[in-house]
Amino acid sequence: MPTVLVTGATSGIGEATVREFADAGWHVVATGRRADRLEKLIAELGDQVTTSAFDVTDAAARDAAVAALPPIDLLVNNAGLARGTAPAQEAKLDDWMAMIDTNVVALVALTRALLPGLVERKGAIINLSSVAATYPYVGGNVYGGTKAFVRQFSLGLRSDLAGTGVRVTSIEPGMVETEFTFVRTGDRAKSDALYKGANPMTAEDIAATLLWVATLPPHLNINTLELMPVSQSFAGFAVAREGVA
Repeated sequence: MPTVLVTGATSGIGEATVREFADAGWHVVATGRRADRLEKLIAELGDQVTTSAFDVTDAAARDAAVAALPPIDLLVNNAGLARGTAPAQEAKLDDWMAMIDTNVVALVALTRALLPGLVERKGAIINLSSVAATYPYVGGNVYGGTKAFVRQFSLGLRSDLAGTGVRVTSIEPGMVETEFTFVRTGDRAKSDALYKGANPMTAEDIAATLLWVATLPPHLNINTLELMPVSQSFAGFAVAREGVA
């Protein structure tokens, strides 16, 4: 039975991924900060799931958790954070640093810790990036920058790991209806308005995609995969005009 480690497993895409892989017969190590939500996964899925409650940005807790892990065949770096929607000149530096610590520093540290075992087992890494890595938008500033890092880091890993048998994929979703926007804005009405009538993707859609990538024949690698709901497309260029209100 292969084993997958899923970070950020207490909600949204991470939680759906735990269920998707468990239902497919994988042993899932689910990690996240909220121990009560992890316990619910165990109650639901039984011994298909092992949990580890820790904050990925806490280096000591992360290292202790890694030391206790079973051999891992697939790392799904899903834990991520978006804070604030203000333009850069009005954004809070603390929000920026929190996003960098979670989306970049923690992801890099966990990946590096597991790489020797993944090479030994000819495993795989799936990193959750975003369309924000490619398409900038007002207020996306550091969040988009962190996701661009995740995309480029994934490609760099592919280059370094050539010949090892380890596969690496950057998954880059557009609009997915989860609690992500509510957590980002703290405003339920704004979150609901964003998704209303848009027929966005679901966490289950992305989880099914991750399983598909993970179960492809071992000689195939999906380098990057960008997904959007049919209702979502690309914004036009913004133009600031002098003398126009």
